[in-house]
Amino acid sequence: MEKRIELEKRGRPSNQITDLNLDNCRSTNIVGLTDEFTALETLSLINVGLTTLKGFPKLPKLKKLELSDNRISSGLSNLTTSAPELTHLNLSGNKIKDLEELKPLENFKHLDSLDLFNNEATSMDSYREKIFALIPSLKFLDGYDAEEREAQSDGEDDDELNGNDSEDDGDDIEIGDEEDDDDDVDEEEDDDDDEDNGDVSLADVYNDDLDEDNSDYVEEGEGDDDDDIDSDEDEANESATGQPQEPAAESPARGKKRKHDG
Repeated sequence: MEKRIELEKRGRPSNQITDLNLDNCRSTNIVGLTDEFTALETLSLINVGLTTLKGFPKLPKLKKLELSDNRISSGLSNLTTSAPELTHLNLSGNKIKDLEELKPLENFKHLDSLDLFNNEATSMDSYREKIFALIPSLKFLDGYDAEEREAQSDGEDDDELNGNDSEDDGDDIEIGDEEDDDDDVDEEEDDDDDEDNGDVSLADVYNDDLDEDNSDYVEEGEGDDDDDIDSDEDEANESATGQPQEPAAESPARGKKRKHDG
């Protein structure tokens, strides 16, 4: 344990350390932890193998002490004199058998959270009522208050806060999606209008061109009909006289020649 303490200090003075983790360092009693850790507020000694708390140092500012998964069965009186400001104490997974061994805890004035899971003492009759009566300041025993309401951890509070933020974000997203959908609808309507206008314009142009083509066709057809009529008249005259008809412009010259001959 002494080597682990020096390692955790990382060259810092003992009186400047506020948090010390000595989990799994393996020792049956407290060694190397002295009264010099006057600023220590959190101490963790989980699964160390402690059988006693004899020699526990004076830690006037200690608020939270983790002692779970050890083999402690007695000596809790050392805590009440050495860490009077303690508010959180975890003794789960130890060898505490009855209420008598827990009696020294009644001297804590600020203890509001105590864990005794996996101790024989938890199987005694009216266990919870007796512990709450023993320690007047206690608010939570094994994670629940006297009314069997579960204590909320800091992590749960953070999750709830994040959950509220997520809901707000979700509302923002839904509003944004609705606005985007409206914009899309407007754009589609504008596109439809543009397409309709384009179709009408093309149809008008096509119809105008078609009318012009029909007009030209009619005029050319009328000219051809006149030529056909003149041709039919010439053929009729030739049939009556038996001679081909001369053009009208040549008739006066031919008449003059016949008179001179006579």
